[in-house]
Formats: sequence, structure tokens, C-alpha cells
Amino acid sequence: MVLKVGIIGCGGIANGKHLPALAQVETVALVAFCDLELARAEKAKQKYGTADAVVFTDYQELLKLDLDAVHVLTPNSSHAPLTIAALEAGCHVMCEKPMAKTSEEAKAMIAAAEKTGKKLTIGYQNRFRTDSEYLHTVCEAGELGEVYTAKAHAIRRRAVPTWGVFLDEEAQGGGPLIDIGTHALDLTLWMMDNYKPKYVVGNAYHKLSSTKNAANAWGPWDPEKFTVEDSAIGFVVMENGATIYLESSWAINSLDVKEAKTTLMGTKAGADMNNGLSINGEDHGLLYEKKVELETGGVDFYDGAGDDPALKEAESWYAAVINDTEPLVKPEQALVVTQILEGIYKSAKTGEPVYL
Repeated sequence: MVLKVGIIGCGGIANGKHLPALAQVETVALVAFCDLELARAEKAKQKYGTADAVVFTDYQELLKLDLDAVHVLTPNSSHAPLTIAALEAGCHVMCEKPMAKTSEEAKAMIAAAEKTGKKLTIGYQNRFRTDSEYLHTVCEAGELGEVYTAKAHAIRRRAVPTWGVFLDEEAQGGGPLIDIGTHALDLTLWMMDNYKPKYVVGNAYHKLSSTKNAANAWGPWDPEKFTVEDSAIGFVVMENGATIYLESSWAINSLDVKEAKTTLMGTKAGADMNNGLSINGEDHGLLYEKKVELETGGVDFYDGAGDDPALKEAESWYAAVINDTEPLVKPEQALVVTQILEGIYKSAKTGEPVYL
């Protein structure tokens, strides 16, 4: 079976993640491309499309085609309306993270999926890393016991994305918290298997965004256009009393840099991804630390099967579509991520805890 797939949004995330991965999935044919800039859609078609692939600047025209699935790869503010339209057009939908700007939009996406009977998933590809998969297996087996406190890490020292609409609060809904903090939070909640938050408190900072000619991985940002936070910190209390500390930044004066990682502390053992993956605990009256060897090589001239989370994500998603099974990233789980992020932003504005 080969599924006909359409792409809405042919920008950075499409070309950096989705299209190279989809090109390797034998059950997928990329037959339609849509972007507000026709040239970008044409370029994507030429590189990744089928011989008879078509291009559009209006997503509604793309959705008139007989498609099996659609990838929504646009700014955050358009995730909900485009996803709902695609579901109502009879397509399964992979929507890039975060699920939506607001929890109400995310709920509407879930309602549309339930009404149409089509599948919906969100692009949290970090679940498909080798270290993430291994640690989740450990958690599922109960080897950490009850994970009652955790940290979600998304810290960049100076790596502010200066292209597209990343610095536009209206289009994106926020800065590093909703951009990369969302990955760290998703990983942490998935490991804990706890999706019942009680309340959150947090703050968003605009401390370095006004810096002119700043050192930055992608060149200096324009302080006039930097309308989102440069860093944000949140604290989550779950209904069962478990807690999560969430840290995120694009620009902060810290050498403790780590992105899309989690630290877990359980009743039987703990785990962290700080320097590779390690498990720690107590055994026969002594403390131990186990470093997990994530490389699969060990043979001359062979480095192992490799670790391509984007490809694993694409293969897993289309296996779920073809076999009519649940996707690994369930929309109900992604909704909780959005609820927590929204709560932290609200708490930052009001100075009060936000009950969920």
C-alpha cells in the first residue's frame, strides 16, 4: 500500500525534518505541496515529489485532492485551523509541534479527529531517539519505581532562531518555552506516564532580547522584532503530588546547556540524559551509576543501524495509519503539554499560580 500525502508548509521544518524522512518511507508518495510562497512549494516538489506532484499556494485547493494524509508544517497560529480542515477533508494528520497556541484550539483538533474518525498525531520526534526509547522501556518496566519529581531541560546559551516568524508572539504564541521547552516537557511527561497536572507557576523573561549585535548561532537578532521571551521557567504540580521543573531558553548566561532532555527521580532509581544516558540508585547498601552504551557498533567498518528520530517518527506514524493502530504520540497527551505551557505563560503575566 502506498499512501498519497500532501504537505502544507514547505519551510524550515519541512526541509530540515519531514521531507528528507518521508523520502525514505516506501509506503509514502508525496503528491502535493502547498506554501504561501509558490517558489518554496515548487522547490520541494522538484526535490521530493512524485513525477505528477502538484503545487498550491492555497491549502484549500490542496485539500480538494484525494489524499490519505497531510502534514501541517506551518507557524503555530495556523496549526489548529489547518489540521481541522484537513481532518474534515478526510485526511489523517501529522501536525508539527506544538499542537496549538492554546488548549482550546488543541481540544478542537481532538474533537475534529474524533468526529471524522481520522488519526491525528503531533511531531514530538525526540521520543524516537535511542536514549529516549531505552529510558521509556526502563520506566515502563518499573525499574525507577514511582517517578515523583523530574526536570525538563531545554537550555540554549545563544541560539535564537532569527528566520521565519520565531520571534513573532502573535504567530508563534511564545518563544523558547513553546518552541523547545515543549519537547523537553513531552519527553518528561511520557517517561512519568503522568498526564494529570493540578497547577503551574512560572515566569517568562525578556532580559537579553534587547541586546544589539548579540553573539548568536544564526547571527545577531533584531531587538525590535524580538517580541517573545528569551527564557522561561515553570514549575508543575501534578494531581498525585509529583512535580516537574521546566527550564527553557534561547539566550541565557549559562554553560549548563542541554536541549530536549529529562532528569527523573524515582523511589527505586533515577535517570538523567546529561552526559549520555545514566541510571543511578542504591544496591545492597551501596550507590551505583550505570552508563548506558547507546552505540550499536562494535564491529570494524560498521557503526550500527544509526539513530534517525525523524525517520523513525515517519515510519511509526504511517505504520499506525496503515495498520489502524494508535500513533505513539497521542493527541490527548500533546493537549496536556499545551495546557501546561499555556498555564506557565498565564502565570508569568498574572504573577499567580494557574490551576488546570
